[in-house]
Amino acid sequence: MAATGPVPSMTALARAALRAPLTRRARDELLFCLAGVLVGLAVLAVVVALLVPGTARSVIRAGAIVAVLLPLALATGLGRRLGAAHRRLAERLLGERVPAPPALPHRGVLGRLGAGLRDGPSWRALAYTLLKAPIAVAEGYAVFLWAAGLANLTYPFWWGLFRNHPRGVRLSPVLAGTPFPGRVLHIGTYPGTFLAFATGVAMVLAAPWVTRAVVAADRRLLRGLLGPGRLAERVRDLEQTRALAVDDSATLLRQVERDLHDGAQIRLATLAMHLGMAREKLGDDGDPPDVTGARELVDAAHQNAKDALAELRDLARGIHPPVLDNGLADALATLAAGSAIPVELATDIPVRPTPAIETIAYFCAAELLANAAKHSLAGRIGLRATGRGELLLLTVTDDGAGGADPGGSGLSGLAQRVSTVDGRLEVASPPGGPTRVTVELPLRA
Repeated sequence: MAATGPVPSMTALARAALRAPLTRRARDELLFCLAGVLVGLAVLAVVVALLVPGTARSVIRAGAIVAVLLPLALATGLGRRLGAAHRRLAERLLGERVPAPPALPHRGVLGRLGAGLRDGPSWRALAYTLLKAPIAVAEGYAVFLWAAGLANLTYPFWWGLFRNHPRGVRLSPVLAGTPFPGRVLHIGTYPGTFLAFATGVAMVLAAPWVTRAVVAADRRLLRGLLGPGRLAERVRDLEQTRALAVDDSATLLRQVERDLHDGAQIRLATLAMHLGMAREKLGDDGDPPDVTGARELVDAAHQNAKDALAELRDLARGIHPPVLDNGLADALATLAAGSAIPVELATDIPVRPTPAIETIAYFCAAELLANAAKHSLAGRIGLRATGRGELLLLTVTDDGAGGADPGGSGLSGLAQRVSTVDGRLEVASPPGGPTRVTVELPLRA
């Protein structure tokens, strides 16, 4: 019985290998390689046209031509046009969406020339186009596997039509391709065509995987050279982070305003009303006509004052918990002590984070503990905060039912708050548990 275990996986692998040449992905990657071969041939033709016959004078002439044409190409945006063409081709055939670099600002002819010469994306696009020449060699080999393999499959079918010569006449053998460059098969008889057929089958089955490997290398080069530079990506990330921080601050301000308006403000207004009514019942002078009613109104006002103080205290704690004044470790210990589910706390924070990071970590821990108590059905929770280099790692685990949704409002809100300081939130919660949520924050914000 144990020997039958691997059979389904082997069958699946064999089925995938047989289907690979017939998939749309294989077709699109083959077309991408064909386009790469054409680009490589075009680059090679330009190089040959500039350098032939290869004398020192021709090299000097080629250098002078390049020195004149390259600035013109950059000034007219040729590099960016080439990059855009490569990106469109990769998106259409590979589904690879490489973000375009930001638009190039320029003013006038001289401004356009200067901006073009300083334009990193244009230089990288030209570099990618030049590097397509050596990559085209590998892409050409992938195309050869397809073409020669498919051609080899036809040998048994046309052999009898074109090799039906009389007996005694000897014809030269027919050549058939092999996967090894420079090696060919010499087919002189009909049984030999089946050797070509078998070789063709092997080449066609191997071609999709060779093509995929070549395309993967080209894809990495395309991402590195045709996408936005590191500085542009960093600027974009900072702009997105700033937008998230602004939204988070606006949401917090709206929440504070709503809490003040719907809570403490109403209670203080009720307090003032009760005190006014009590004053009327007490009268301006003499014995009060309704001492009992006045006492009830004063008691109600007193209770409203206490409720308003409690709500203001909770509101202040929501903005900045006072327990954080003693450090994140003490604040987490307070959260663990107040949890409805037993919490195992472990903290190791050699370097104290900045107040903003401590606040975010505290609220993340509070939200995660609350979520675990509400939804996880856990019997025990683990809370760990450690400092590692320039990072603060906050990990909350539970032995509950699992299935936490990272896209839910609670976890997505935490992820958004964490991202405002270039942090990350990772959720691992398979059905049946356990659940593990890791928050990674920088120590400095």
